[in-house]
Amino acid sequence: MHDALLRLYRETRGERPAAVVSLAGDGSQRTYHRLIAGDGSTLVGAFGPDSDENRAFLSFSRAFRSIGLPVPEIHAADEGAGVWLEEDLGETSLFDFLEQARVREGGGFPASAIAVYRRVLEVLPRFQVEGDAVVDYSVAHPHSAFDHRSILWDLNYFKYHFLKLAHIPFHEARLERDFETLTEFLLEAPREFFLYRDFQSRNVMVRGDDPWFIDYQGGRRGAPQYDVASLLYDAKADLPDELREELLDWYLDALEQHVALDRDAFRVHYRGYVLVRIMQAMGAYGYRGFFERKSRFLQSVPYAAANIRRLLEEGLPVELPELRRSFERIVADWAAPPRGDESAAGLTVRVQSFSYRRGYPEDLEGHGGGFVFDCRALPNPGRLEEFGLATGRTEAVARFLESEPGFPPFWDSVRSLVDAQIDVYRERRFTSLAIAFGCTGGQHRSVYLAEKLARHIESRCPDVRVRLVHREEPHWPSPRPEEPTAAATWMP
Repeated sequence: MHDALLRLYRETRGERPAAVVSLAGDGSQRTYHRLIAGDGSTLVGAFGPDSDENRAFLSFSRAFRSIGLPVPEIHAADEGAGVWLEEDLGETSLFDFLEQARVREGGGFPASAIAVYRRVLEVLPRFQVEGDAVVDYSVAHPHSAFDHRSILWDLNYFKYHFLKLAHIPFHEARLERDFETLTEFLLEAPREFFLYRDFQSRNVMVRGDDPWFIDYQGGRRGAPQYDVASLLYDAKADLPDELREELLDWYLDALEQHVALDRDAFRVHYRGYVLVRIMQAMGAYGYRGFFERKSRFLQSVPYAAANIRRLLEEGLPVELPELRRSFERIVADWAAPPRGDESAAGLTVRVQSFSYRRGYPEDLEGHGGGFVFDCRALPNPGRLEEFGLATGRTEAVARFLESEPGFPPFWDSVRSLVDAQIDVYRERRFTSLAIAFGCTGGQHRSVYLAEKLARHIESRCPDVRVRLVHREEPHWPSPRPEEPTAAATWMP
C-alpha cells in the first residue's frame, strides 16, 4: 500500500514526498497519510481495502466537485491498488471545532459553533437535491437506495450489535414486528434525494470559516430527513434540544430554496428518521466497542441513550411496544443525566469478572482508574471435576471458596478498600467507579467475588447504582439445571 501510494504521488508530482505523516484513523479500515512536498505543500494519500466503497467515494467526489460542492479534489487515483491522492482539508473537524469553542467560549453552546452549523445546514440541501441530479447511483455501495431492505439492515444491525452484545432483553418476534411497522412508516416519506448517510460532525471539516465535506461513500438515494437527523442528533456533539429545533428550521428554510416543501409532513417523518439514525449509530458503537473492543466508541452510548430518553418523553412516531421496552432498558442502564443536572447521575459502580487469558478488561467509560483484583491466589474450583460445569453463581462453589482459609482476609481487604473509595467518590460527586475481578478462566472465583461485592454495595449504599457483568459468560460451558441463567448486563 505504501509503495503504491508513493508511486502514485511521484507520478502526479514528479518527485517523492519530503515527508509522510500518518493521520489518525476513524472507525473504518481506510488509512490516511499526509504527504508533504519540499515546498511545504501537502496532499492526503488514502488507502481503502474495499474496491466498491472506493469506487463510490471517487465517483461521488468528482460528481460533487463538478457542481461546486465543497468536497476534496481528487488529484489522482489508482483504483486497482486502492489508493488515491486528495486535497488536504486540514485537521479540524466540526466536532473538533465544537470542542475547542466550548473550551474557549465557556458555558452554553458556543456561538461560533452555531454559526458553522448554520453554514453546514445551508449546504446540505445542495448535496441532497443538486447532488441527486449528478451522482451515478449504479456505483452506490452497498445499496443504491435507503429502501425496505436497507432500513431493515440498519435495524438488525442495532439488534445484533447493540441489543444482543449489551444483553438488553427483547422478544425477537415482537421486535421484528416493530421493525416492519417502523420501516413502513419511514417509506411513506418522499425519497428522491441524495442521502449522504453519515452526515455527522466528524465528517465535516472546518477550514477557515468554511465547512468542507468528506466520507459520503455510503451515500444512496433516500429521504432528506435522515441526514439532518444524523447531524442534529450526533451523540457526543450533544446539541441542546432548543438549538436542534432552531437549526432544523434553519435547514428547512434552506431546503425550501430548492424544492416545494410541506414542513408539517416533513416533521412527522423526521422523528422516525431520528429514531432509525440513533439505532444505526448505536449498532456501530456496539460493534466497534463490544466486538472490536475499541472502548472509545462506547463513550458515545450515554449521549445516544439520553437522546432516546427525550424521544420517549415526546412519544414515538408510531406504536412500537417491544422496541419501547428495549429503549426503556437502555435509558435506565446507559443514559447520561439530563443536561445541566450532572448531580442527578449519582454514582454508578460497575463490577466485572474476567479471565486473564483474554486480557484485562477495557476502560469502557474512558475515565481510567478503578480497581482490578487478582483472585488467582485463591484455590481454583475449576480444577475439581465436580465444578467443571459450575460457575461462581453456584452455591457449591460459594461454599468451597468461603471455606478456604485465605478467603476471609482477601474479602475483608477488598471490601474495606472499596467501601472507603465509594465514600470518597460520593462525597466528591463522582459518577463512575470500575471494579474488576480476574481469575484464570473467568468462571468461578472472579464471578463469585463480583456477585458478592455487588450485593454488598447494594446493601450498604442504596443510593449507588450497581452494574454487574461477567465478561466471559458467553464462553462458559452449559450450566447445570440448578444454576441461575439470568443474563448479565454490559455497561459502560
